[in-house]
Amino acid sequence: MAKTRFKRVLLKIGGESLLGNREYGIDPQAALNVANYIKQIYALNVEIAVVIGGGNVFRGMAGASNGIERATADYMGMIATVMNGLALQDALEKVNVPVRLQSALTMPAVAENFLRRKAIRHMEKGRVLILAAGTGVPYVTTDTGASLHALELRCDVLLKATKVNGVYEKDPVKYPDAKRYRNLNIKDAIENEHINVMDTAALAMSKENGMPIMVFELFEGDNLYKAALGEDIGTYISNDVKTELV
Repeated sequence: MAKTRFKRVLLKIGGESLLGNREYGIDPQAALNVANYIKQIYALNVEIAVVIGGGNVFRGMAGASNGIERATADYMGMIATVMNGLALQDALEKVNVPVRLQSALTMPAVAENFLRRKAIRHMEKGRVLILAAGTGVPYVTTDTGASLHALELRCDVLLKATKVNGVYEKDPVKYPDAKRYRNLNIKDAIENEHINVMDTAALAMSKENGMPIMVFELFEGDNLYKAALGEDIGTYISNDVKTELV
């Protein structure tokens, strides 16, 4: 068995990862694809917690901008993440990976309440843990929730899987000559207005508590597997590295 760099990880994935070819909603095959990526690192005996967004169903900020009261819109977004969590739980069970879903909002009919000590115990027992409903309060992004959960669950790293293979000095869609950061100091990530990998609160929390972040493209080859091994993919963000472009 390959030797992993990280024993316990927090995987943050966007709700868009469940879209497949749809414009909105959940594609069961896309959920199965994500489950199989997770199964790859589960087979390495890595302890895994997953935070999933809800943008494929409802995005709180978008709802607020269209006239819904901000707190209400954020709660709707939290419920969307529970829907995604249920879909991912179902997909993981279909590929024979033991899994538990916990929610920061009380929904006993569909998910356990989030309890830190119980969450850690699930991972110690070899279950993938899905964390839904963010932090359970409005005005907080799922990125910040992911940083918080990574810290309270004593994870070794926050793995942020995106649609782009790392963090760039400028928008690679608009600027084909944009260069990717191999390493990025968290302080530089916070201070550089052109870097939008995570919101400032999430980065500041990681900086203050020494939580490293790896940003990579989920659907590119075996990137999640390589990330668990600690291979040089995407962008590694930490207090302990100097900012370096590829």
